[in-house]
Amino acid sequence: MKWGVVTLFPNMVADALAHGVIGKAQQRGLVELTTFNPRAYATDLRQTVDDRPYGGGPGMLMKVEPLRASIADARKKLRTAPVVYLSPQGELLTQSLAQELAELPELILVCGRYEGIDERVVELDIDREVSLGDFVLSGGEPAAIAMCDAIGRLVPGVLGHVDSAAKDSFSDGLLDCPHYTRPEDIVNSRVPDVLLSGNHGDIAQWRRKQALGRTWLRRPEILEQKELSDEDQLLLDEFIRESKS
Repeated sequence: MKWGVVTLFPNMVADALAHGVIGKAQQRGLVELTTFNPRAYATDLRQTVDDRPYGGGPGMLMKVEPLRASIADARKKLRTAPVVYLSPQGELLTQSLAQELAELPELILVCGRYEGIDERVVELDIDREVSLGDFVLSGGEPAAIAMCDAIGRLVPGVLGHVDSAAKDSFSDGLLDCPHYTRPEDIVNSRVPDVLLSGNHGDIAQWRRKQALGRTWLRRPEILEQKELSDEDQLLLDEFIRESKS
């Protein structure tokens, strides 16, 4: 998969994605990152990339010409890529959206700065707006990094185990179950016996029950939107009874 990121801080994005599984994926050629800095497309001596908003008010906007030129260059190099603007006004980034985008061969992400970008650039050059949540960042770079990480780990071959992504939180609409590793005892807290039993059927059932229960405890609104099977409902009811006993 090929990513193009339009950003005033290319090193910020490239350095963050040079580590961990995404860094290794780049080394193996599974994902490819190219950055496009609007400052390189500015035509004045000072390479100006911001301008005052019409109507007054605080802050500045990204200058139209260098921003549009950088997006156009990204489109030339990634011809099939949709252009996504990281914006608090966009649709929420979810696991299902990450999966949808991971199936694309190319993707262009546009990082805003200052007070944002001219609305006409959104209308002319942007195909989709995506948000990390109901909060404001100083720029789109952290959001782009998060998106690349969420999408990249879903690209086939990136994770070490083929089932790793399928078992993540939100992969089936639920939070993930709790996980444990050695030692068996930490400060008088033991690993649940079922995980030491070697009975894979019991372990799978326990994990499913914990995922349902954890979602019920921490994100009940998710369960309200999800139609549970009879088996899942029994497991959830059992978890609720046990939590109240």
